[in-house]
Amino acid sequence: MQTNEQLLDVIENYLAQTEFPAEPEHLYAPIGYSLAGGGKRLRPMLVLLACGIFSDDVQQALPAAAAVEVFHNFTLLHDDIMDNAPVRRGKPSVYARWGQNVAILSGDAMLICAYRLLSSVAAPALPRIVQTFNDMALEVCEGQQYDMDFETKQKVSVVEYMHMIELKTSVLLAGATVIGALIGGAGEEDCRKLRRFAIELGLAFQLQDDLLDSYGDERLGKAIGGDILEGKKTYLMITAMSRADESTREVLRTAYRDPQLTDAERIAAVKAVYDRLDIPRLTEQQIELRFERALSILDTLSAPEERTQQMRAFAESLMGRKK
Repeated sequence: MQTNEQLLDVIENYLAQTEFPAEPEHLYAPIGYSLAGGGKRLRPMLVLLACGIFSDDVQQALPAAAAVEVFHNFTLLHDDIMDNAPVRRGKPSVYARWGQNVAILSGDAMLICAYRLLSSVAAPALPRIVQTFNDMALEVCEGQQYDMDFETKQKVSVVEYMHMIELKTSVLLAGATVIGALIGGAGEEDCRKLRRFAIELGLAFQLQDDLLDSYGDERLGKAIGGDILEGKKTYLMITAMSRADESTREVLRTAYRDPQLTDAERIAAVKAVYDRLDIPRLTEQQIELRFERALSILDTLSAPEERTQQMRAFAESLMGRKK
């Protein structure tokens, strides 16, 4: 099988060659703009890598890989509307550049294009693939609704948060992985195991994103402390609230909107609480637990170990591991 770098090039070329009509311009131009924005191509890579565990012909999974990526970008168009987000991947969002109505309609068209790509998959398991895609799509919507509900909910538990990010983040990775495995000819038990692998990997990935938002490096392209300034209920915030006394909880509840503090001071105040309560270490422990659990699942597949090495290497690179 091609290397992961080569597979990424194959995905980029396939997406670049996916044609959309020129007119009406304001319907289709935002789709091309969105797909050209780059990103990790994490989800289509999982489609191809899962297919490659069971088949030497990963080219057959390209339409499904593109479908998953188009669907993912569709969700981002609508997310940016709901979040009133002016920037996506370092450039103006579709919502900011073309306006709300265009972003809604172009997003709708992207969803239809995703299904059109999926329907072109030549696989005996196509009905099961479509069912997996449908379940995935609906669960992503459920996760987004829970995320919005949490904005106004006074108290959110760690269990509730983990369930939300499983739906909002992990199930899209799981759907992509299972679809790729089905195209490759995987059996039911292997598909079930790979779904769990991707769920755990997605949880580790999202928790790491939570941690990096407060403790990462701005060279990664994301301003530090954004979640704190927005008052988001991340894993760090929820864990801190569960461990703090009432006076400390009040700091966590109010610091992000304190008019007497600068943004830097608001971030520093919350991070000081995190540090005192050992939140970074607890978060890292949870990331490690989920990641190791994901890798251990790969060892239980019916495929030979050498067939899973590229998936393992991809998971490790995703989490920034060098081993």
